[in-house]
Amino acid sequence: KAMNIVIYEKEGYEADDIIGTISRMCEEEGLECVIVTGDRDSLQLVSSNVRVKLPITKKGTTVTDEYDVQKVFERYGISPKEFIDVKGLMGDPSDNIPGVKGIGEKTAISLIQQCSSIENIYENIENLQLRQKIKESLIENKEMAFLSKQLATIDRNVPIDIKLSDCLIKDYNKEKLLDIFQKLEFKSFISKLQ
Repeated sequence: KAMNIVIYEKEGYEADDIIGTISRMCEEEGLECVIVTGDRDSLQLVSSNVRVKLPITKKGTTVTDEYDVQKVFERYGISPKEFIDVKGLMGDPSDNIPGVKGIGEKTAISLIQQCSSIENIYENIENLQLRQKIKESLIENKEMAFLSKQLATIDRNVPIDIKLSDCLIKDYNKEKLLDIFQKLEFKSFISKLQ
């Protein structure tokens, strides 16, 4: 707050939902939106106006992979919107998304490349060329697949009062920030502040 960075939060909503809402607002205003996050779920938000930067650690060094629509397709072979269906099929224990038992990322991507959505998978399940075990798991876990897709979908319509004009970069409250840095003994930050 002392750096005059706007903070948005809303009880009952996750940060992803607020980020999704802001990204939708940027799209509607024709503004470029760059999301920096460690959460791949945000790839579903990528569009012609929205990019996602994912910091990853490679060989002890942090690098940032930047995803636009083309990079999502190059990396996963699916569109950003289809990423929701992949997540719904494979699940994610870190987000308490169960997915379909026995389906990992590779199989989920393959299924979505063939069918584009969980809905299409179930509409065509009898005609799909699948290993019997995968087909049985899909049939047995149909409700879980749809629930998982719902859980994986970022809400882009959080009822929150956000004014993009409030998010313009402002000067720091240097006096307040200096006080905080001194209390926390952030000596290098203090020198940069000067």
